[in-house]
Amino acid sequence: MTSTVPALGTRTAEGSALQAVLLDMDGTLVDTEGFWWDAEVEVFSRLGHRLDDSWRHVVVGGPMTRSAGFLIEATGAQITLSELTVLLNDGFEDRIGRALPLMPGAAELLAELAAHRIPTALVSASHRRIIDRVLVSLGAQNFALTVAGDEVERTKPFPDPYLLAASGLGADPARCAVIEDTATGVAAAEAAGCRVVAVPSVSPIAPAAGRTVVTSLEQVDLPFLRALMTEKG
Repeated sequence: MTSTVPALGTRTAEGSALQAVLLDMDGTLVDTEGFWWDAEVEVFSRLGHRLDDSWRHVVVGGPMTRSAGFLIEATGAQITLSELTVLLNDGFEDRIGRALPLMPGAAELLAELAAHRIPTALVSASHRRIIDRVLVSLGAQNFALTVAGDEVERTKPFPDPYLLAASGLGADPARCAVIEDTATGVAAAEAAGCRVVAVPSVSPIAPAAGRTVVTSLEQVDLPFLRALMTEKG
């Protein structure tokens, strides 16, 4: 985990119940969910296996160990989990080195949060080596804290990463707005007690109590996030 937490006096705008904003990375801020699948398809092709496209919905948004473990079991590939993890990270890193498109509205939202000095954390199931590469494009200065999937004992869908981020920012999880794109990430944020904005990337996500579903980050701004804290249910 890396952290540059603001001083106590700058944690929130006066009168706002919103204490922090916690954002997922892949599929939420950067359009990379397809990159992971492409890397998985390529690696398993080299191993002599063809991935079924229906598996994409199983592996999306989850921790590397879960996704890689599922694909090894499903294909019967002769490779260890640790070996596959290295190959997948290599393949993904190669792809983001060539292109790293931001999701619509991502740059504008990050700029607005930074301008109003809202404590913001990046919370991802991706490994630290990947996060640090992506931060070059997203702007490390936009985040007071970042949490990687290989820095917590239990990553998403467990609440641990979001609880760690809230604690690191000195925020009450119930006063944190989380923005996620997958059911796995939403489950983690809700288990941590956060308010959730879901922006589905690959699979649909239904609205629920404490959860708001939008079609794009272009619909999300600071007044929208502050309003979440006053909603009931």
